[in-house]
Amino acid sequence: MISGPSGVGKSSIVDAVMARTPTRFSVSATTRAARPNEIDGIDYRFVTVEQFEALRDEGHMLEWAEYGGNLYGTPRDAVLPSIEAGDDVILDIENEGAKQVRASYPEAVMLFIRPPTLADLAERLMRRGDTSEADIERRLGVAAEQNAEAEALYDHIVVNDDLADAIAEVLDILTKLAEPS
Repeated sequence: MISGPSGVGKSSIVDAVMARTPTRFSVSATTRAARPNEIDGIDYRFVTVEQFEALRDEGHMLEWAEYGGNLYGTPRDAVLPSIEAGDDVILDIENEGAKQVRASYPEAVMLFIRPPTLADLAERLMRRGDTSEADIERRLGVAAEQNAEAEALYDHIVVNDDLADAIAEVLDILTKLAEPS
């Protein structure tokens, strides 16, 4: 499981891990609107609030959280069949979801991607060009909270001050975990 603040580079790291390992990726469900170039079923499962709440209330979500006024969650059917088949699965989720997964699956390996500083994160979010100034401020507040609880919640903390180095560090962690004890 990989978590970290919005804009820290999680997707870039996950994409690199997926390209270099046989790991599968769990596509989350969300109630937010698709961004340009996002594809339903590939980037997210885009659902209505009513559909999401039904999935959650019927126990079909492995984890879920509200972030930025939208609901996000991991459908069980996106993860459990792969795990039961012996595959490793990456979840890209926020801290609230990570807590739920940790409670249900204490053996899950949890990595937190941290920015070098919140100022660096603010600069990354501004460069993306798809986030308002008010939303950046909100996301920075959430990032500060996420960073504060990361040490106690996650097994590994990776600082993304250089994307290639962060990718290498995550791959090194996963390689060591795959080695026989």
